[in-house]
Amino acid sequence: MKILGIESSSLVASVAIVTDGLVTAEYTVNYKKTHSQTLLPMLDEIVRMTEQDLETIDAIAVSGGPGSFTGLRIGAATAKGLGLALNKPLIHVPTVDAMAYNLFGCSDLICPVMDAKRGQVYTGIYAFQPDFQVIKENVAMDLGELLEELKQMERPVVFLGDGVPVGQDQIQETLGNLARFAPAPCNRQRGASVAALGSEYFRLGKVQPAEDFAPSYLRVSQAERVRAEREAALRDG
Repeated sequence: MKILGIESSSLVASVAIVTDGLVTAEYTVNYKKTHSQTLLPMLDEIVRMTEQDLETIDAIAVSGGPGSFTGLRIGAATAKGLGLALNKPLIHVPTVDAMAYNLFGCSDLICPVMDAKRGQVYTGIYAFQPDFQVIKENVAMDLGELLEELKQMERPVVFLGDGVPVGQDQIQETLGNLARFAPAPCNRQRGASVAALGSEYFRLGKVQPAEDFAPSYLRVSQAERVRAEREAALRDG
């Protein structure tokens, strides 16, 4: 089985090919460039370096949100274009699920936190018992409410994601020595994790035609929110 993984939900851009449980290639950049500039050149590079024929992949796994609205749209458009051109199905992999999969086999609770602005995080709660378990599905919520929920579980928690630097002091203040933080190799999104978890979904038949794929944003974009507020103000005025 050969799965192409595409990750573009945050500042991180990452593409990977996982073949029969092994990472054939992975290219990850965590830098301030738009994903429209990076994803296809990165994919071209790993295809060239590993002499891959994309016709031989079985499916394309896409980090499907939540996350950056622009990043998710670029990733979805890239994956759909490839899927249609290659006649390959797409696999929707929730972004925070794939992040938690970075820590496969961890005995602690796993809690990815993505900075969602406005005092919120995109998050979920996961564990390996021993298989991958989704304890709380991905959601946008207040960090304080999340920490109180975790505190009630009375278990060590490993945090990862770009929400950690923003909320680390609050995390440590609330959870004390129950709070752990993932190290650099696994504390951000990775295309290999998207492809690896996508491989599991592929085995379960969780695929869809490329033309049907759509990201999951969890909440409306800032532009849509501003427009709704403006329209409400006009109605009230």
